[in-house]
Amino acid sequence: MGHRINIENWDTERQRVNSAERKANDINGEIEKWKSSANEVFIRYGVLEHREPSPDEFKQLFNDEIGRKLVFEESNEIQGIISVESAFDEYINSVGVQNSWSPSSYKKNETVKKHFVSSLNGKSFLHIDTDVLHEFIQYLLKKGLRNTTVAKDYQFVRWFLSWARRKGYYNGRADEDFRPRLKGTDGNQKEIIYLSLDELKQLESFQIPVTKKHLYHVRDVFLFCCYTSLRYSDVKKLNKSDIQGNKFRVVTQKTADAIIIDLNKKAIDILDRYKGVKGRLALPVISNQKYNQYLKELGRLAGLNTETQVVYYKGGRRYDEYYPKYELLTSHVARRTFVVTALQLGIPVEVIIRWTGHSNYDALKPYVAIVDTLKRSEMDKFDQL
Repeated sequence: MGHRINIENWDTERQRVNSAERKANDINGEIEKWKSSANEVFIRYGVLEHREPSPDEFKQLFNDEIGRKLVFEESNEIQGIISVESAFDEYINSVGVQNSWSPSSYKKNETVKKHFVSSLNGKSFLHIDTDVLHEFIQYLLKKGLRNTTVAKDYQFVRWFLSWARRKGYYNGRADEDFRPRLKGTDGNQKEIIYLSLDELKQLESFQIPVTKKHLYHVRDVFLFCCYTSLRYSDVKKLNKSDIQGNKFRVVTQKTADAIIIDLNKKAIDILDRYKGVKGRLALPVISNQKYNQYLKELGRLAGLNTETQVVYYKGGRRYDEYYPKYELLTSHVARRTFVVTALQLGIPVEVIIRWTGHSNYDALKPYVAIVDTLKRSEMDKFDQL
């Protein structure tokens, strides 16, 4: 409770502070609240489970009742109940099941756990403060990771520490106080690779050589995602039964959101090509690794050679690299192409996020900035008249 009184002012029989103590009313009032919370614990177990709680059960629910977090003292055995690594394992196992993580999410969290535990160098939850989190950031930067990757990894650690606090394993607030500012991680500086309208038409009209038949399906799947905003993980499990007339419903793999996407004529034409193919899947989607490999091959053959700048930071140093567009083609490019194209066509942001499942307008700000730049360059054409 944090109060101190003279022993002569304590009534042992009543277990209360005597009125002679200056703060008697405040202290006794707090004792009553704690007593009420303790009684509430026994009442809950009595009504719901018809038994008394065990000591551990009582301690957990009592702490919840009074809104108090468990404080682990390094000098006693409580601190040794669970290590950061063990807690992270528990977090991955429990939250992974609860949130239906994909295999890639499990793999990512395992990697972050490995880095975080290694950077702690044996430190316990009690030692995790803003300095320790700063050391973690420096640990990642020394490994040569890009700032964007470092920022993402730190976000994973923040989610873990927030969970650990709710579990009573971590009593600090360093994850809330420490917000590193890394160059190039501002959402408005996000690197977005997409196909322009001309490139989209170029890819669509390209005559694939008969010796490259494996690229037919790859192009169909990619273009379908360009016309619908679907992620690779969602188009891969799209069933024919999901399609109802000129729209379809999908529960996204990444966010588990149920969204309805309207189909345009181009997307319907692609689906129609596979209506007669046996099986429940709407489109022939191969593994992501092969898909990305073949996309680069397709882009090269189709002449998607526009020099594209990629800017990234490692610590305070900026890196500028240039690639032909086809070398940057991945499954993500299709979804980004959809958003940029939709904005160029004048479709309202409010409508676009209903299709894409983006949480809010802020998520589309980088795309809006791209379209604003394109509009500026188009207006400059008047200067050539």
